[in-house]
Amino acid sequence: MIFQLDDHELIFPNPALAEPDGLLAVGGDLSRDRLIQAYAHGIFPWFSEGDPICWFSPHERCVIYPDKVKVSKSMRKVLNSGLFNVTMDKAFKEVIISCAESPRKNQDGTWITTDMQEAYIDLHQVGKAHSVEVWYEEKLVGGLYGIQVNNVFCGESMFSKMSNASKTALIWLCQTNNYRLIDCQVPNDHLLSLGAEMIPRSTYMQALHDYSPFSFSLGKQ
Repeated sequence: MIFQLDDHELIFPNPALAEPDGLLAVGGDLSRDRLIQAYAHGIFPWFSEGDPICWFSPHERCVIYPDKVKVSKSMRKVLNSGLFNVTMDKAFKEVIISCAESPRKNQDGTWITTDMQEAYIDLHQVGKAHSVEVWYEEKLVGGLYGIQVNNVFCGESMFSKMSNASKTALIWLCQTNNYRLIDCQVPNDHLLSLGAEMIPRSTYMQALHDYSPFSFSLGKQ
């Protein structure tokens, strides 16, 4: 059963009631409070331009445990070469726009609509959304962005304008020790090659609430 959200009430149905493809509800809005509540309950928006807002909560979640991220020998050489400079939260708007403009295989257009961009930029401004930027000779060549829920980083999208740039962003994020789980939402070959695995929604939901915040500092600015 697909639920219709009330535009004026910030209430989501039980994520366990999602359809087999993960679709749980439609409607509502992309307000700050609704998005924060959605991610706290393992729900995220995913829809195309012109479609109603669709809210998903997959029965299985694609995640990366940071200490299990796979770094190939060739990728290790790239990381150690100093080819890229990596920062965090230095160019969030530029990252989300680049993700929206990045061509996707077998996709026309982007699901990162203008409304989505504005909503996540707003979340970034209040410290809920974060970006990782990869620079080459002072040019932004890769990166990713997502939402933080306690010590879980809920990844939304990544882009790469140069070979290995998006891999660098994701591996760097894992190696900061700032997060105990990286949520990749749905699997693809790129993520699986980096050590992503599938876990039940119940395990993911437990992680969202078990991984309470702890203090950290970003050492690779």
